[in-house]
Amino acid sequence: MLNVYDILETIRMIQDECLDIRTITMGISLLDCIDPDIDRACEKVYEKITTRAKNLVSVGQQIETEYGIPIINKRISVTPIAMLCGACKGGDPVKFAKALQRAADACGVNFIGGYSALVQKGFSAGDLELIHSIPEALDVTTNLCSSVNIGSSKAGINMDAVALMGGIIRQSAELTADRQCVGPSKLVVLCNAPEDNPFMAGAFHGVGEPDCVINVGVSGPGVVRAALAKHPDASINEIADIIKKTAFKITRMGQLVGARASEMLDVPFGIVDLSLAPTPAVGDSVAHILEEIGLECCGTHGTTAALALLNDAVKKGGVMASSNVGGLSGAFIPVSEDAGMIAAAENGTLRLEKLGAMTAVCSVGLDMVVVPGDTPAETISAIIADEAAIGMVNNKTTAVRLIPAIGKKEGDILEFGGLFGSGPIMQINRKSPAKFIARGGRIPAPMHSIKN
Repeated sequence: MLNVYDILETIRMIQDECLDIRTITMGISLLDCIDPDIDRACEKVYEKITTRAKNLVSVGQQIETEYGIPIINKRISVTPIAMLCGACKGGDPVKFAKALQRAADACGVNFIGGYSALVQKGFSAGDLELIHSIPEALDVTTNLCSSVNIGSSKAGINMDAVALMGGIIRQSAELTADRQCVGPSKLVVLCNAPEDNPFMAGAFHGVGEPDCVINVGVSGPGVVRAALAKHPDASINEIADIIKKTAFKITRMGQLVGARASEMLDVPFGIVDLSLAPTPAVGDSVAHILEEIGLECCGTHGTTAALALLNDAVKKGGVMASSNVGGLSGAFIPVSEDAGMIAAAENGTLRLEKLGAMTAVCSVGLDMVVVPGDTPAETISAIIADEAAIGMVNNKTTAVRLIPAIGKKEGDILEFGGLFGSGPIMQINRKSPAKFIARGGRIPAPMHSIKN
């Protein structure tokens, strides 16, 4: 039962501490839209999405009014489009991209994800066609997000796909250079991609999911920081407990919104993902939580340990609050979207190598990291391979969302605006990994993959 104190506390979290529901994401299966005629398949895709999600935005707005809880984004994720491409011999996958954009416009959602391929163990029919089309697809659309899963703890790492994606990211940046290289900001390369992730750009509707489902993503880094600020002399054990209790409260709010959206839309409720997803807004930063724990600046020695503490406590608090916790729950560290991360990168405390170490214990990986515009495709591929190795060996999700800032150099700033914020261009290691990347093949899965 809620008491008056709980209600007032939630109001304060929303008004003063940037608490929000970051997204309600409707996952929609498109497997019944497969057709050898790509034009017919595109029409089926458009019809199914607009039928299933026609009330998604209005229901989200009703829940905002009913509970007084901000819901920042309403999104759609769909079956990886490469699966549909496989049936359309000789068809142009960009037609699917345009159909998805039309559906997103008709439904009024912020983003639609699932222009995706799952190639961790090799390429099946449709995969290569879709991957090669990604730069054009992201150039001719505005709300479409794309992802490619190139590795897993069970399959190893597909190094042919890793080599390919370095070039794809560069091409996407070059095609959108006149728009702040926005293309790669909507493209993520994953290892161990979850099938129920509600957050973009990596969201897609997995083949093991229901025909249609509602997933909720909650965010509240400002709330966690505010809770820690009240206990400046707490021990590490006490800090972990404070974070767990705060995460519990935040997750309960997400569970409430997800259950209500499920009821109103007559769609099954999937998961609530409690991920501390920051924004450039003051007071909404994961880096500032780490600094509240006791670091002078995010990126200094001790940052990885503090982040491990934070991520673990968030997951434990979420699991206690709901039996439907899934997705990526934990802490995101997107550099351009976090005011504290931006400041730490600008003053040189947070470097790419340290950020890589942090990804071993956070929710995802190298997220919204801007690199010099002349970064070779092979170097981008090598960065992807490093992150995939961390995910594969540690049996966790890792990802790379890297933006080559065409025409800019280390120390410059790439301004995105909105939730994407601004990205300080980070220094990269200039020694070449080209020969390693050119070898191709597959990095075998680790020993712990053999556990049947």
